[in-house]
Amino acid sequence: MSAYHTPVLLEESVALMQIAPSDCCVDLTFGGGGHSRRILESLGPEGRLYAFDQDADARANVPDDARFHFVASNFRFMRGALRLRGVTQVDAVLADLGVSSHHFDEAGRGFSFRGCGPLDMRMNRRGGLTAADIVNGASAGELTRILRDWGELEQPHRAAGCIVRARALRPLATTADLVEAVRPVTPKSDGAKYLTRLFQALRIEVNGEMEALGMALEQSLRVLRPGGRLVVISYHSLEDRLVKNFMRSGNLSGRVEKDFYGRPCTPFEPVTRKAVLPSGEEVARNPRSRSARLRCAVKRAEEPGAASR
Repeated sequence: MSAYHTPVLLEESVALMQIAPSDCCVDLTFGGGGHSRRILESLGPEGRLYAFDQDADARANVPDDARFHFVASNFRFMRGALRLRGVTQVDAVLADLGVSSHHFDEAGRGFSFRGCGPLDMRMNRRGGLTAADIVNGASAGELTRILRDWGELEQPHRAAGCIVRARALRPLATTADLVEAVRPVTPKSDGAKYLTRLFQALRIEVNGEMEALGMALEQSLRVLRPGGRLVVISYHSLEDRLVKNFMRSGNLSGRVEKDFYGRPCTPFEPVTRKAVLPSGEEVARNPRSRSARLRCAVKRAEEPGAASR
């Protein structure tokens, strides 16, 4: 499991779930199974855990435990997948949004600019556009949008222009091809950070990550019982901002709605007023944890007479 992925903020995140032995829990990002195994340790014989992962590679990490149920699906379909299994309410939902070390370390997946592999970046390799399809087929304007919105690059049009000029000579097929294409605009002093953001932008676009996160957050409000907990570990500002706004307001815009008397109508009560960060010891042990941000909120009890969700 540790070779596949080292779980981040493991004890902190599971502690925030406040798991009781009979709870029904959801792990939206199974991956190497580190968080799931720790959750199972907290559950009793009557407890249940449903874990989601769309990557076929993750199935090899499934524990032999009757309480565990693996769902081979994107977490954007959480509510429907649970209903198909007879589950309408759960006690806690955990999402560790980071990309598994397995994905970064396997050159053939194309997630990392270190080394050379095909420009793929799909979490689910059973279909969908690859990163190569996007860099070779998207217009300069569309590439600029992707790099601006998902990578938060400064002057994204410059990188988009480099990609368009390079692909005019020959298609960009590998991660090395892409790195070479944007070399003219890659800062010499902080090239790794620049390429990290560029690859992040393409990965988010390929997998529809922000849309999927938004759908999962909205569904968590429907599947969590009153008093249930939503626990999320994010790794970049786009994710963390969306999670923070949702926990504060109960919607993706972050706008707090008010009732007739001007009182805020917020379905969640934030448990973590500030994001929990990994300790210095954890960062030293696992450098990939350094950007992690952990947040938790509890679903409030419904108001008497409130419409059923």
